Amino acid sequence: VSGCTADLQGSQAGTLSEFRENVQDVLPTLPNPDDHFLLCWLRARNFDLQKSEAMLRKHVEFRKQKDVDNVLNWQPPEVVRLYLTGGMCGYDKEGSPIWYDIVGPLDAKGLLLSATKQDLLKTKMRDCELLTQECHRQTEKLGKRVDSITMIYDCEGLGLRHLWKPAVETYIEFLCMVEDNYPEKLKRLFVIKAPKLFPVAYNLVKPFLSEETRKKIMVLGSNWKEVLLKYISADQVPVEYGGTMTDPDGNPKCKSKLNWGGDIPKTYYVRDQLKQQYEHHVQISRASSHQVEYEILFPGCVLRWQFSSEGSDIGFGIFLKTKMGERQKAGEMTEVLPNQRYNAHLVPEDGSLTCSTPGIYVLRFDNTYSFIHAKKVSFTVEVLLPDKASEEKIEQLGAVTPM
Repeated sequence: VSGCTADLQGSQAGTLSEFRENVQDVLPTLPNPDDHFLLCWLRARNFDLQKSEAMLRKHVEFRKQKDVDNVLNWQPPEVVRLYLTGGMCGYDKEGSPIWYDIVGPLDAKGLLLSATKQDLLKTKMRDCELLTQECHRQTEKLGKRVDSITMIYDCEGLGLRHLWKPAVETYIEFLCMVEDNYPEKLKRLFVIKAPKLFPVAYNLVKPFLSEETRKKIMVLGSNWKEVLLKYISADQVPVEYGGTMTDPDGNPKCKSKLNWGGDIPKTYYVRDQLKQQYEHHVQISRASSHQVEYEILFPGCVLRWQFSSEGSDIGFGIFLKTKMGERQKAGEMTEVLPNQRYNAHLVPEDGSLTCSTPGIYVLRFDNTYSFIHAKKVSFTVEVLLPDKASEEKIEQLGAVTPM
Protein backbone atom coordinates (compact mmCIF):
# COMPACT_ATOMS: atom_id res chain seq x y z
CA VAL A 1 0.00 0.00 0.00
CA SER A 2 1.39 3.40 -0.94
CA GLY A 3 1.04 6.47 1.21
CA CYS A 4 -1.94 7.69 -0.81
CA THR A 5 -5.48 7.41 0.47
CA ALA A 6 -6.61 6.79 -3.13
CA ASP A 7 -4.68 3.49 -3.15
CA LEU A 8 -6.48 1.97 -0.16
CA GLN A 9 -7.84 -1.48 -0.91
CA GLY A 10 -11.03 -3.19 0.25
CA SER A 11 -11.74 -2.61 3.92
CA GLN A 12 -8.63 -0.41 4.44
CA ALA A 13 -10.56 2.85 3.96
CA GLY A 14 -12.97 1.77 6.69
CA THR A 15 -10.06 0.82 8.94
CA LEU A 16 -8.57 4.29 8.43
CA SER A 17 -11.89 5.95 9.44
CA GLU A 18 -12.15 3.72 12.50
CA PHE A 19 -8.52 4.47 13.43
CA ARG A 20 -9.16 8.23 13.23
CA GLU A 21 -12.22 7.81 15.45
CA ASN A 22 -10.24 5.75 18.03
CA VAL A 23 -7.38 8.27 18.34
CA GLN A 24 -9.28 11.56 17.88
CA ASP A 25 -8.50 12.58 21.48
CA VAL A 26 -4.74 12.84 20.75
CA LEU A 27 -4.86 14.23 17.20
CA PRO A 28 -4.88 17.92 18.30
CA THR A 29 -1.46 17.36 19.97
CA LEU A 30 0.15 16.29 16.68
CA PRO A 31 1.63 18.66 14.07
CA ASN A 32 -0.19 17.39 10.96
CA PRO A 33 -2.67 14.59 11.70
CA ASP A 34 -4.16 14.17 8.20
CA ASP A 35 -5.07 10.83 6.59
CA HIS A 36 -1.57 10.42 5.10
CA PHE A 37 -0.06 10.76 8.57
CA LEU A 38 -2.48 8.25 10.09
CA LEU A 39 -1.84 5.81 7.25
CA CYS A 40 1.85 5.64 8.21
CA TRP A 41 0.95 4.16 11.60
CA LEU A 42 -1.52 1.71 10.08
CA ARG A 43 0.97 0.56 7.45
CA ALA A 44 3.69 0.16 10.09
CA ARG A 45 1.45 -2.33 11.93
CA ASN A 46 -0.15 -4.01 8.89
CA PHE A 47 -3.52 -2.31 9.49
CA ASP A 48 -3.87 -3.90 12.93
CA LEU A 49 -6.04 -1.29 14.67
CA GLN A 50 -5.03 -2.18 18.21
CA LYS A 51 -1.29 -2.24 17.49
CA SER A 52 -1.44 0.96 15.40
CA GLU A 53 -3.29 2.79 18.16
CA ALA A 54 -0.84 1.61 20.81
CA MET A 55 2.08 2.74 18.60
CA LEU A 56 0.59 6.20 17.99
CA ARG A 57 -0.30 6.77 21.66
CA LYS A 58 3.24 5.79 22.63
CA HIS A 59 4.50 8.37 20.11
CA VAL A 60 2.29 11.07 21.65
CA GLU A 61 3.91 10.33 25.03
CA PHE A 62 7.35 10.41 23.39
CA ARG A 63 6.66 13.87 21.91
CA LYS A 64 5.54 15.14 25.29
CA GLN A 65 8.45 13.67 27.28
CA LYS A 66 11.11 14.77 24.79
CA ASP A 67 9.50 18.16 24.05
CA VAL A 68 9.74 17.30 20.34
CA ASP A 69 7.68 20.33 19.28
CA ASN A 70 10.51 22.61 20.43
CA VAL A 71 13.52 20.51 19.42
CA LEU A 72 14.18 22.62 16.30
CA ASN A 73 14.83 25.61 18.56
CA TRP A 74 17.51 23.63 20.42
CA GLN A 75 21.18 23.71 19.43
CA PRO A 76 23.36 20.60 19.91
CA PRO A 77 26.66 21.05 21.81
CA GLU A 78 29.53 22.43 19.72
CA VAL A 79 31.41 19.10 19.55
CA VAL A 80 28.31 17.40 18.13
CA ARG A 81 27.72 20.18 15.58
CA LEU A 82 31.34 19.95 14.42
CA TYR A 83 31.94 16.19 14.47
CA LEU A 84 28.68 14.25 13.97
CA THR A 85 29.00 13.23 10.33
CA GLY A 86 26.48 13.41 7.50
CA GLY A 87 23.65 15.76 6.65
CA MET A 88 20.82 16.65 4.28
CA CYS A 89 21.91 17.39 0.73
CA GLY A 90 19.81 17.53 -2.43
CA TYR A 91 16.56 15.86 -3.54
CA ASP A 92 15.85 12.70 -5.51
CA LYS A 93 13.97 12.74 -8.85
CA GLU A 94 10.62 12.55 -7.01
CA GLY A 95 11.48 15.54 -4.81
CA SER A 96 12.25 13.65 -1.60
CA PRO A 97 15.06 15.03 0.61
CA ILE A 98 18.30 13.03 0.65
CA TRP A 99 20.16 12.29 3.88
CA TYR A 100 23.79 11.14 3.92
CA ASP A 101 25.38 9.12 6.70
CA ILE A 102 29.19 9.12 6.40
CA VAL A 103 30.64 6.34 8.55
CA GLY A 104 34.41 6.37 8.01
CA PRO A 105 35.38 9.73 9.59
CA LEU A 106 32.93 9.34 12.50
CA ASP A 107 34.78 9.28 15.83
CA ALA A 108 32.05 7.47 17.79
CA LYS A 109 34.16 6.96 20.90
CA GLY A 110 35.26 10.61 20.95
CA LEU A 111 31.63 11.75 20.68
CA LEU A 112 30.50 9.58 23.59
CA LEU A 113 33.38 10.85 25.73
CA SER A 114 32.64 14.49 24.78
CA ALA A 115 28.83 14.63 24.84
CA THR A 116 26.04 12.82 26.64
CA LYS A 117 24.19 9.98 24.95
CA GLN A 118 21.00 12.02 25.51
CA ASP A 119 22.45 14.95 23.53
CA LEU A 120 23.43 12.65 20.67
CA LEU A 121 19.99 11.03 20.55
CA LYS A 122 18.32 14.45 20.79
CA THR A 123 20.45 15.64 17.84
CA LYS A 124 19.31 12.66 15.74
CA MET A 125 15.69 13.31 16.79
CA ARG A 126 16.18 16.92 15.68
CA ASP A 127 17.47 15.64 12.31
CA CYS A 128 14.31 13.51 11.95
CA GLU A 129 12.15 16.56 12.64
CA LEU A 130 14.17 18.65 10.13
CA LEU A 131 13.58 16.00 7.46
CA THR A 132 9.86 15.84 8.29
CA GLN A 133 9.68 19.64 7.98
CA GLU A 134 11.56 19.49 4.66
CA CYS A 135 9.07 16.89 3.35
CA HIS A 136 6.22 19.32 4.19
CA ARG A 137 8.04 22.14 2.36
CA GLN A 138 8.53 19.93 -0.70
CA THR A 139 4.86 18.91 -0.62
CA GLU A 140 3.79 22.56 -0.77
CA LYS A 141 6.43 23.53 -3.32
CA LEU A 142 5.77 20.65 -5.75
CA GLY A 143 2.02 20.39 -5.22
CA LYS A 144 2.28 16.64 -4.61
CA ARG A 145 2.71 14.51 -1.54
CA VAL A 146 6.32 14.09 -0.34
CA ASP A 147 6.50 12.18 2.92
CA SER A 148 9.57 9.93 2.75
CA ILE A 149 13.33 10.35 2.33
CA THR A 150 16.17 8.71 0.44
CA MET A 151 19.26 7.78 2.45
CA ILE A 152 22.82 7.24 1.23
CA TYR A 153 25.01 5.32 3.64
CA ASP A 154 28.70 5.81 2.82
CA CYS A 155 30.50 2.89 4.51
CA GLU A 156 34.01 3.60 3.24
CA GLY A 157 36.38 3.31 6.20
CA LEU A 158 33.95 1.32 8.38
CA GLY A 159 36.32 -0.36 10.83
CA LEU A 160 36.51 -2.18 14.14
CA ARG A 161 36.61 1.13 15.99
CA HIS A 162 33.02 1.73 14.88
CA LEU A 163 31.99 -1.54 16.59
CA TRP A 164 32.91 -0.19 20.04
CA LYS A 165 30.12 -1.58 22.20
CA PRO A 166 28.78 1.68 23.74
CA ALA A 167 28.70 3.25 20.25
CA VAL A 168 26.76 0.32 18.75
CA GLU A 169 24.32 0.37 21.70
CA THR A 170 23.72 4.12 21.20
CA TYR A 171 23.14 3.58 17.46
CA ILE A 172 20.65 0.78 18.19
CA GLU A 173 18.80 3.09 20.59
CA PHE A 174 18.57 5.67 17.78
CA LEU A 175 17.28 3.05 15.31
CA CYS A 176 14.59 1.96 17.78
CA MET A 177 13.58 5.61 18.27
CA VAL A 178 13.20 6.06 14.49
CA GLU A 179 11.32 2.77 13.99
CA ASP A 180 8.90 3.62 16.84
CA ASN A 181 8.32 7.30 16.09
CA TYR A 182 8.94 7.96 12.38
CA PRO A 183 7.25 5.01 10.63
CA GLU A 184 7.28 4.71 6.84
CA LYS A 185 9.54 7.76 6.45
CA LEU A 186 12.26 5.84 4.60
CA LYS A 187 11.74 5.43 0.86
CA ARG A 188 15.03 3.65 0.16
CA LEU A 189 18.50 3.35 1.66
CA PHE A 190 21.58 2.93 -0.55
CA VAL A 191 24.66 1.39 1.07
CA ILE A 192 27.76 2.37 -0.92
CA LYS A 193 31.43 1.36 -0.62
CA ALA A 194 30.59 -1.48 1.81
CA PRO A 195 33.79 -3.13 3.13
CA LYS A 196 34.25 -6.72 4.31
CA LEU A 197 33.23 -5.73 7.83
CA PHE A 198 29.81 -4.46 6.74
CA PRO A 199 28.00 -7.84 7.17
CA VAL A 200 29.21 -8.00 10.79
CA ALA A 201 28.03 -4.44 11.51
CA TYR A 202 24.70 -5.03 9.74
CA ASN A 203 24.08 -8.23 11.71
CA LEU A 204 24.36 -6.23 14.96
CA VAL A 205 21.58 -3.81 14.01
CA LYS A 206 19.38 -6.02 11.79
CA PRO A 207 17.23 -7.39 14.66
CA PHE A 208 16.13 -3.83 15.48
CA LEU A 209 14.93 -3.05 11.95
CA SER A 210 11.40 -3.89 10.81
CA GLU A 211 10.97 -6.25 7.87
CA GLU A 212 9.69 -3.33 5.79
CA THR A 213 12.82 -1.28 6.54
CA ARG A 214 15.12 -4.18 5.64
CA LYS A 215 13.41 -4.51 2.24
CA LYS A 216 14.30 -0.87 1.46
CA ILE A 217 18.06 -1.39 1.97
CA MET A 218 20.05 -1.73 -1.27
CA VAL A 219 23.74 -2.67 -0.98
CA LEU A 220 25.32 -1.31 -4.16
CA GLY A 221 28.39 -2.69 -5.94
CA SER A 222 31.20 -0.95 -7.77
CA ASN A 223 28.70 0.71 -10.15
CA TRP A 224 27.10 2.63 -7.25
CA LYS A 225 27.58 6.03 -8.91
CA GLU A 226 25.54 4.94 -11.95
CA VAL A 227 22.79 3.51 -9.73
CA LEU A 228 22.52 6.70 -7.66
CA LEU A 229 22.12 8.75 -10.84
CA LYS A 230 19.14 6.60 -11.90
CA TYR A 231 17.27 7.87 -8.85
CA ILE A 232 18.85 11.31 -8.37
CA SER A 233 19.69 14.00 -10.95
CA ALA A 234 23.43 14.76 -11.24
CA ASP A 235 22.95 18.38 -10.09
CA GLN A 236 21.53 17.04 -6.79
CA VAL A 237 24.53 14.80 -6.06
CA PRO A 238 27.88 16.16 -4.79
CA VAL A 239 30.84 15.72 -7.13
CA GLU A 240 32.35 13.52 -4.39
CA TYR A 241 29.52 11.04 -5.00
CA GLY A 242 29.51 11.14 -8.81
CA GLY A 243 27.27 14.15 -9.46
CA THR A 244 27.90 17.80 -10.42
CA MET A 245 26.89 19.61 -7.21
CA THR A 246 29.54 21.68 -5.44
CA ASP A 247 29.57 24.25 -2.68
CA PRO A 248 29.50 27.91 -3.82
CA ASP A 249 33.31 27.91 -3.39
CA GLY A 250 33.60 24.85 -5.65
CA ASN A 251 34.18 22.28 -2.89
CA PRO A 252 33.24 18.84 -4.33
CA LYS A 253 32.36 17.48 -0.86
CA CYS A 254 29.62 20.11 -0.29
CA LYS A 255 30.90 20.81 3.21
CA SER A 256 28.29 23.52 3.75
CA LYS A 257 25.65 20.75 3.75
CA LEU A 258 27.57 17.62 4.77
CA ASN A 259 29.67 17.23 7.91
CA TRP A 260 32.82 15.17 7.35
CA GLY A 261 33.72 14.77 11.03
CA GLY A 262 37.21 13.60 11.97
CA ASP A 263 39.02 12.65 15.16
CA ILE A 264 37.76 14.70 18.10
CA PRO A 265 40.47 16.62 20.03
CA LYS A 266 40.70 15.42 23.63
CA THR A 267 40.15 19.00 24.79
CA TYR A 268 36.45 18.31 24.14
CA TYR A 269 36.40 15.22 26.40
CA VAL A 270 34.24 15.61 29.51
CA ARG A 271 34.94 12.10 30.82
CA ASP A 272 37.82 9.62 30.63
CA GLN A 273 35.66 6.55 30.23
CA LEU A 274 32.13 5.21 30.19
CA LYS A 275 30.89 3.10 33.07
CA GLN A 276 30.76 -0.52 31.94
CA GLN A 277 28.74 -3.49 33.10
CA TYR A 278 30.83 -6.67 32.96
CA GLU A 279 29.52 -10.22 32.60
CA HIS A 280 32.41 -12.08 34.26
CA HIS A 281 34.60 -11.48 37.31
CA VAL A 282 37.64 -13.66 38.12
CA GLN A 283 40.33 -13.66 40.78
CA ILE A 284 43.68 -14.53 39.18
CA SER A 285 46.19 -15.89 41.65
CA ARG A 286 49.72 -14.50 41.82
CA ALA A 287 52.14 -15.95 39.25
CA SER A 288 49.29 -17.50 37.24
CA SER A 289 46.98 -16.79 34.30
CA HIS A 290 43.32 -17.18 33.35
CA GLN A 291 42.28 -18.39 29.89
CA VAL A 292 38.89 -18.10 28.19
CA GLU A 293 38.19 -20.06 25.00
CA TYR A 294 35.90 -19.09 22.10
CA GLU A 295 35.26 -21.29 19.10
CA ILE A 296 35.21 -19.44 15.77
CA LEU A 297 33.49 -21.55 13.12
CA PHE A 298 34.16 -19.49 10.00
CA PRO A 299 36.36 -16.58 8.85
CA GLY A 300 35.12 -13.00 9.20
CA CYS A 301 33.76 -13.31 12.74
CA VAL A 302 34.79 -10.54 15.12
CA LEU A 303 35.89 -11.01 18.73
CA ARG A 304 35.07 -7.97 20.86
CA TRP A 305 36.23 -7.53 24.45
CA GLN A 306 36.33 -5.11 27.37
CA PHE A 307 38.09 -5.62 30.68
CA SER A 308 39.25 -3.82 33.80
CA SER A 309 41.49 -4.87 36.67
CA GLU A 310 41.60 -3.79 40.30
CA GLY A 311 44.68 -2.55 42.09
CA SER A 312 47.26 -2.69 39.30
CA ASP A 313 47.87 -3.62 35.67
CA ILE A 314 47.16 -6.98 33.98
CA GLY A 315 48.64 -8.76 30.98
CA PHE A 316 46.39 -9.66 28.04
CA GLY A 317 46.90 -11.48 24.77
CA ILE A 318 44.99 -13.64 22.26
CA PHE A 319 46.17 -17.02 21.01
CA LEU A 320 44.96 -19.70 18.60
CA LYS A 321 45.07 -23.26 19.93
CA THR A 322 47.17 -25.81 18.04
CA LYS A 323 45.72 -28.85 19.88
CA MET A 324 42.07 -29.42 20.66
CA GLY A 325 40.65 -30.70 23.93
CA GLU A 326 43.45 -29.74 26.29
CA ARG A 327 44.74 -26.59 27.95
CA GLN A 328 47.86 -25.21 26.31
CA LYS A 329 50.45 -22.79 27.59
CA ALA A 330 50.97 -19.51 25.76
CA GLY A 331 54.22 -20.73 24.18
CA GLU A 332 52.49 -23.77 22.69
CA MET A 333 49.82 -21.74 20.85
CA THR A 334 49.91 -19.37 17.87
CA GLU A 335 50.05 -15.76 19.06
CA VAL A 336 47.33 -13.70 17.38
CA LEU A 337 47.38 -10.54 19.53
CA PRO A 338 50.75 -10.14 21.28
CA ASN A 339 50.60 -10.38 25.06
CA GLN A 340 51.25 -7.05 26.79
CA ARG A 341 50.47 -5.34 30.08
CA TYR A 342 47.57 -2.88 30.23
CA ASN A 343 46.81 -0.25 32.88
CA ALA A 344 43.25 -1.55 33.01
CA HIS A 345 43.02 -0.47 36.67
CA LEU A 346 43.15 3.16 35.49
CA VAL A 347 41.19 2.99 32.21
CA PRO A 348 39.13 -0.03 31.06
CA GLU A 349 40.59 -1.68 27.99
CA ASP A 350 38.44 -2.52 24.96
CA GLY A 351 39.24 -3.92 21.56
CA SER A 352 38.17 -6.03 18.60
CA LEU A 353 39.78 -8.61 16.33
CA THR A 354 38.61 -9.97 12.98
CA CYS A 355 39.27 -13.72 12.98
CA SER A 356 40.68 -14.72 9.60
CA THR A 357 41.00 -18.41 10.53
CA PRO A 358 38.43 -20.72 12.15
CA GLY A 359 39.54 -22.43 15.38
CA ILE A 360 39.65 -22.09 19.15
CA TYR A 361 40.73 -18.59 20.18
CA VAL A 362 42.08 -18.18 23.70
CA LEU A 363 41.85 -14.83 25.52
CA ARG A 364 44.55 -14.98 28.17
CA PHE A 365 44.73 -12.72 31.22
CA ASP A 366 48.31 -12.85 32.47
CA ASN A 367 49.35 -12.36 36.10
CA THR A 368 52.48 -14.56 35.88
CA TYR A 369 54.79 -11.57 36.40
CA SER A 370 53.30 -10.80 39.84
CA PHE A 371 54.67 -13.01 42.62
CA ILE A 372 52.94 -11.09 45.42
CA HIS A 373 49.49 -9.90 44.34
CA ALA A 374 46.40 -11.70 43.07
CA LYS A 375 44.34 -9.64 40.61
CA LYS A 376 40.60 -9.27 40.20
CA VAL A 377 39.64 -8.90 36.53
CA SER A 378 36.16 -8.06 35.22
CA PHE A 379 35.48 -8.70 31.56
CA THR A 380 32.91 -9.10 28.79
CA VAL A 381 33.64 -10.92 25.52
CA GLU A 382 31.36 -11.27 22.49
CA VAL A 383 31.64 -13.06 19.17
CA LEU A 384 30.04 -10.99 16.39
CA LEU A 385 28.86 -13.00 13.40
CA PRO A 386 28.56 -11.70 9.85
CA ASP A 387 25.11 -11.56 8.29
CA LYS A 388 25.55 -14.30 5.70
CA ALA A 389 22.91 -12.90 3.34
CA SER A 390 24.65 -9.49 3.33
CA GLU A 391 28.02 -11.16 2.88
CA GLU A 392 26.83 -13.09 -0.18
CA LYS A 393 25.09 -10.03 -1.60
CA ILE A 394 28.24 -7.92 -1.27
CA GLU A 395 30.35 -10.69 -2.90
CA GLN A 396 27.91 -10.86 -5.84
CA LEU A 397 27.90 -7.09 -6.27
CA GLY A 398 31.67 -6.86 -6.10
CA ALA A 399 31.45 -4.26 -3.35
CA VAL A 400 34.10 -5.79 -1.11
CA THR A 401 37.06 -3.47 -0.74
CA PRO A 402 40.26 -4.14 1.21
CA MET A 403 40.16 -2.98 4.82
